[in-house]
Amino acid sequence: MSRKIAVIITERQEEALRMSIGLTLMDDVVDIYVLNRKLEGSKSLAANLETIQDLELNMYSNYADQTYAEHVSIDHIADSIADYDHVLPY
Repeated sequence: MSRKIAVIITERQEEALRMSIGLTLMDDVVDIYVLNRKLEGSKSLAANLETIQDLELNMYSNYADQTYAEHVSIDHIADSIADYDHVLPY
């Protein structure tokens, strides 16, 4: 039985993205939420974002200028969190 997992990214962006990719190995549904900030670029971050796109993971952000994520309101994020089996803050 697959679980629904939300990864909430605030600080450790590269580590959180890497972990999100790793969670897909168990065939769980993994959604990524980036809160209050833009993802900051680096080679490692770019590689992780490419893998996330290849895996077709959902990525959301309340930050309006987020290039890699769908913009949603913080209220939408708060309402969505209750639907997950596990919520992992980073």
